[in-house]
Amino acid sequence: MIQRIQSVWLLIASVLTFITLKFSFYSGTYLPDNQYHQLNGTGNILLMSTTILLGGLTLITIFLFKKRIIQLRLCIAGIALDLLLVFLYLREIPDFSKGEFAITAASHIIIVLALIFAARGINKDEKLIRDSNRLR
Repeated sequence: MIQRIQSVWLLIASVLTFITLKFSFYSGTYLPDNQYHQLNGTGNILLMSTTILLGGLTLITIFLFKKRIIQLRLCIAGIALDLLLVFLYLREIPDFSKGEFAITAASHIIIVLALIFAARGINKDEKLIRDSNRLR
């Protein structure tokens, strides 16, 4: 099985994505009710559905190791989906009067990096397979 390191990167991305459902991205005073709130993956239905979709996508991608091209495309789609998720989080921040980013907000950077490293590994495997087929 050539896919070992990609599976590790995809598993890291999946676990971190599901962790963002619980831990906050931003916390502060929410304007409508002037109370302290934390913005996490369950903040609204759009955030929650996008977070679950990204976590499920990265988890399913692990098991597609025989279809490397599809796996590579799903990694790229996962990167785009995580960037969309960060945009959705940043769109919610103006509803807070004051607050700060949580340390777990950096997990989205790690998710994108893990997906990039997984895509690089998948690409290397695909190149190795193409070269070995050419030598036959």
